[in-house]
Amino acid sequence: MNPDPIALSRGQRLALTAASFALIAVATMALGPLISGSGWWWMCAFVAAGTLFGGAGLRAIRTPASLVPVLELVILLLLLTLLFGGTTSFALIAPTTGTFTEFGQLLGGAERTIQQQSVPAIAVPALSFALALGVGVLAVCIDILVQTVRMPALAAAPALVPILIPGFIIEAGAEAPTLVLAAAAYLLLLRIDVRVRRRARITEVDEGDDAATVISPARVPIASTLGATLGLAGTGLVIAAVLAASTPSISTSLLLGTGNPGTIFGRGVSPFIDLGRDLRRPDPSPAFHYFSPDGERPYFTLLTLDRFEGATWGVTDDAIDGDNTVDAMPRPEGLSSEVRADEHPIDVTIDEVRTTWLPVPYPTTRVDGLRGSWFWDDGALTVRGIDADTAGQRYQATWLEVDPTPTQLRAADRRVTDELAPFLALPDDLPQVISDTAAQVTGTAPTPYDAAVAIQAFLRSPDFEYSTEAPVEDGYDGGGFDVIAQFLERRAGYCVHFASTMAVLAREAGIPARISVGYTQGSPSQERVGGLQRIEVDSHDLHAWPELYFEGVGWVPFEPTPGRGLVPDYSRPGAGEGAGPPVPQPGSAAPSASGRAEVDPGGGLTGTGGGLAFAESWWLRGGVIALLVAAILLAPAALRAGQRASRSRRIMRGERPADAAWSELTATARDLGVDVGVFDTPRAVAARIADREGFADDAARTALISLRDAVERERYGPAGRAGAPDTDLIDALDTARAVLAADERPVDRVRAVLVPRSLVDRAQAAFSERLSAGT
Repeated sequence: MNPDPIALSRGQRLALTAASFALIAVATMALGPLISGSGWWWMCAFVAAGTLFGGAGLRAIRTPASLVPVLELVILLLLLTLLFGGTTSFALIAPTTGTFTEFGQLLGGAERTIQQQSVPAIAVPALSFALALGVGVLAVCIDILVQTVRMPALAAAPALVPILIPGFIIEAGAEAPTLVLAAAAYLLLLRIDVRVRRRARITEVDEGDDAATVISPARVPIASTLGATLGLAGTGLVIAAVLAASTPSISTSLLLGTGNPGTIFGRGVSPFIDLGRDLRRPDPSPAFHYFSPDGERPYFTLLTLDRFEGATWGVTDDAIDGDNTVDAMPRPEGLSSEVRADEHPIDVTIDEVRTTWLPVPYPTTRVDGLRGSWFWDDGALTVRGIDADTAGQRYQATWLEVDPTPTQLRAADRRVTDELAPFLALPDDLPQVISDTAAQVTGTAPTPYDAAVAIQAFLRSPDFEYSTEAPVEDGYDGGGFDVIAQFLERRAGYCVHFASTMAVLAREAGIPARISVGYTQGSPSQERVGGLQRIEVDSHDLHAWPELYFEGVGWVPFEPTPGRGLVPDYSRPGAGEGAGPPVPQPGSAAPSASGRAEVDPGGGLTGTGGGLAFAESWWLRGGVIALLVAAILLAPAALRAGQRASRSRRIMRGERPADAAWSELTATARDLGVDVGVFDTPRAVAARIADREGFADDAARTALISLRDAVERERYGPAGRAGAPDTDLIDALDTARAVLAADERPVDRVRAVLVPRSLVDRAQAAFSERLSAGT
């Protein structure tokens, strides 16, 4: 890195540091719509301030410029250790090997929370660590551009990173006030740099024969630059307005996806994707196991599908509430104190299943022992993680065994509240066979409960067959209403068809309904620990079942799928009428020798397809973000290449070719760090360049002199013949530029291409004020 030739005082360096901090702090505010609360922003501001002002302190004690960015990264590491190292650090600030292990786990958790959360996301520790690390690195990048290489105009590139991110996640993009503030902070940085640079030049004392004879005023007049300042501010506000208008369109482009809110902070669950593959799984794989007293074997819910859009069932995408921690979960909605509900603890150990949804019985009142951040969803009481998944988890869930009586279910109020109205929603173009079947099955039912029992008995009758092959062979696999219509005609399907059909028929009959996806009770093993029996749950226990709502009881599960799970006592025909022990219904599961109800092989339900879809979506969006950042960083090089090509065309067309060639030579020299002044005469510039080692060669010196003489003749001699290309000028220019580049180190040549100083100087000149007439 070539240091700026103009020395700055400590106060001037501090002013630039303060302006850099204002820019990164304001730019980070653009992430506000994505993250709930404001504590994360204060943390990021603390990290940015510590890093930037730490660098200012290092420069104040005259630390070599090349070491300052490295030491700033060390300061960033110490700050991250202070905030996130915890007990793994030494004296709270010095990292150890355990600290780096902790940082790796936090980064892994940050990746998961980005995949699993909806916006606004909760700033869990893993996400906060990623934010602090990212802001700290951006602060170092800005400091390098502003202080080390003295090109503050390029500080816009790292500042744009947090500003652009919302446009890829939410349709509204970054908020307009934040864009305006960011533009103002950027203009402030440029303005301070101009003032600092001018002040340094005015106070600089030149010595020797080449010293300027111009007498500088004691101060830079402000009135003479007011117009430039207002024009610059107006330009910045226009740019901010354009960004505010254009950023939302980024998220809706075909290249980046659908633009649905929360695309990046998505749930990653699509339960009906690639269902056929899951159904034909040849061998079961262990999912989890749990210990429970005899007879306490609940269903385990992963997620609840409550939105029926005709083609598929889906999950209502609500943002996670940070107050919904699993250490205290509410009583299920609609459950009155008159219904028997006994609490049971259950210890669960995850074996191989890996998902962001935690398998828990419904309803669960608390979960203990989980690693990571887990929250429950309103209504469904499903539990999902935002920075962890189920892999390797061991936890204890306390669940309620709700045991309503048929009398209580029959007494439920028929009225449906506004909150439950969405659970009755059906498409307008519902196939006629569904309406006819609902009317036929439930037409004589005196209560909603009797209608539900009738629907379950209808689907479990001998007229229906459990089949994993028929829906695939006949082309009606899935859970949409067209599939349900064909299922009712062909009467062969698996758990998804039975659960979807009962939920739709119940809604048609006026009963709020939803579908739960999870696992049946599992299979008991011979192992016992402390009087508790170990129950094994594998992929063949994957299942879907309907839940219907009855006021005073809440959401009640039913089992319409023959050969799967167990039929609840309260849902059997004749229950509560004094008819004696319930008789197994046709198609109901008979216990096997192990005590486990026989299930159909492969009758599972996938919940992993959405993860792959998300991964592809994330990599696509991440790739586009990377391309945009690369385009911003490469923009100066592209502009410089275009400028060079334009001058070459001028030489070939004979449009002041010598002036074009000389301009390109001096620009190349400035890019490579040669001390060439903008107002130096061609002869002074040539003399300075000729002193370089490469121009000791006769050919190189001849090329340089020919360029100098040509521009002097063109500028100060009689007008020559226009329109004639000058190939000798092109050859001389190529030779001189090659010799200039050969004299520099490879890293300096790369820097000259990526960060062309001549272009930056030109931009700064356009933004700077003019000196007064007496200067």
